[in-house]
Amino acid sequence: MAEKPIYAVGLDAGSTRTRMVVCALEEQLRLLGCAVVESEGWSKGSIADQRAVGESILAALAQAELSAGVSVESAVVGMGGPSLRGAAGRGVLELGYPREIQQRDVNRVKERAARVQLQEDRMVLQLFPQDFVVDDHPGHRDPRKMTAARLELNVHLLTASAREHDALVGAVNQAHLVVEETVFEAQAAWYAAVKPEERREGVALVDIGADSTSLVVYYDEVMCLASTVRVCGGHFTSDLARGLCVSPAEAEQVKIEYGRARAADSPENILVELPAPEGCGPRQAPKRHVDLILESRARELFQLVRGELARVSMEQALLGGVFIAGGGARLAEILDVAADELKCQSRFGLAEGIADWPKEMDDPEWCTAAGLAMYSAKLKAQTERQRAAVGWLSKIL
Repeated sequence: MAEKPIYAVGLDAGSTRTRMVVCALEEQLRLLGCAVVESEGWSKGSIADQRAVGESILAALAQAELSAGVSVESAVVGMGGPSLRGAAGRGVLELGYPREIQQRDVNRVKERAARVQLQEDRMVLQLFPQDFVVDDHPGHRDPRKMTAARLELNVHLLTASAREHDALVGAVNQAHLVVEETVFEAQAAWYAAVKPEERREGVALVDIGADSTSLVVYYDEVMCLASTVRVCGGHFTSDLARGLCVSPAEAEQVKIEYGRARAADSPENILVELPAPEGCGPRQAPKRHVDLILESRARELFQLVRGELARVSMEQALLGGVFIAGGGARLAEILDVAADELKCQSRFGLAEGIADWPKEMDDPEWCTAAGLAMYSAKLKAQTERQRAAVGWLSKIL
């Protein structure tokens, strides 16, 4: 009898667009279909209308199922926004007497590390182990089979607004989908874009969204920092709208068609056409003026990123470089500004490791959705291995 196919689905419910990626878990993860629709119900990175968000997700689901030719029941969902914060944590487990550390001890010390006193409306979204301390000896990645009387675990905790989390899960449930897990969007993008061989040195990923910018920093598979910065893609558009005296929609159009994140090479005598109301004559603005506005905001963004890196002493340690993902990465020459400000190599965050991934989707905007689908595949592969182990044990018994 043929085995039931396993589908891995990632849902990136952004404030401007909702994306879904459907993959089949075979010998290699393979793309079956995808969808992108305009998002409704968001305001400044937060859910303002849960029903409208659910309808956007439902529209993306219908489009993705049609594209993939399969029925989707569950998904790993990305969560971002300004409410997410990272913090260091620590768990301690007294074993009583020197003995061999087992898996249940590791599980218990992780549980203790997650028990932190949080403010009202805060919850632990994800816990990232950093290193174990075995009898006051730090730096251990796997303490199992070692002998000790005391076990400690240093972690990086990612916390979120419980209200925002519940609103997102509720919107997904309204679209008749089960939430397998909620994952920090920048961490999912890192998972998709950074190859295993590139993770041995310091690597950062900056996910520039319309209403929030997220940052993750890793060193050799260990998360050093998860954070958000206050400058996002929407600030570029609002700066242009004020500087050119146009509407935000018109400013977005100018940014996409003419904008660059560096003004040094912009000629003084080049003019760009500005949208004009009906009955008014054509309007123009110097292209250099447009680029100066965008460059100023881009440099501020990466200066804030550098400040976050300095919190964990990684501002000079990004030997693997910085990856730029999200819709804001589409601004021309933004990689050059990132390299100038962060003093390291920069590149786009593009999905890696999914078979049949089309070239037209080699875009930083799809990186998060792809990473969420890969995360779903990882969870389901672990479940299948556990199920197979239990099956063999049942046969033996």
